Amino acid sequence: MQLSQDNYVFNAIQTDAAINPGNSGGPLLDSRGQVIGVNTAIRRDAEGIGFAVPADTLKRVLAALIEKGAYPHPWLGLLGYSVTPELAKTLGLPFDRGVLVAQLYRNGPTDQAGIRGAKEEVVIGNRRLLVGGDLIIAVNGQPIKDWISYLEMNVEGGDKVTVTVFRDGSEMIIQATSMAQP
Repeated sequence: MQLSQDNYVFNAIQTDAAINPGNSGGPLLDSRGQVIGVNTAIRRDAEGIGFAVPADTLKRVLAALIEKGAYPHPWLGLLGYSVTPELAKTLGLPFDRGVLVAQLYRNGPTDQAGIRGAKEEVVIGNRRLLVGGDLIIAVNGQPIKDWISYLEMNVEGGDKVTVTVFRDGSEMIIQATSMAQP
């Protein structure tokens, strides 16, 4: 769930529990009284819809929050487009899922690993897209649909990851080391 332009909650639990501005952070309980999440946000354009961070996510990030005061989100240093069947058809891509790499952050993990960014810009309707870069189809052997969510839930900064890309008509495997998002 996207809370703002730069703020996401992954695998959020949708709830009808009352969450009012200023009172997030309380526990979300199931019908047996067990904590299953931490109330986090409401959807302002909908009445009575709230979201909670799952307890499993909290367990994963809690040590870093206590030790550092923040959680270092994993980062591969690229900007890309999530490939949909429609985008794949329009661009003539061989896969209808994955991440089409548009730009790389200089000296970021994927730049250092040899992933390639876009070579040209095309206009589709009223949208400009950077194309011609690698198509990431899997990370650690897992087919990628929502790559940011996959990283957030399965990778930590400093982890070595195996990135499967489609380039120049064939698949190749590239090793990269994630880092904490700057």
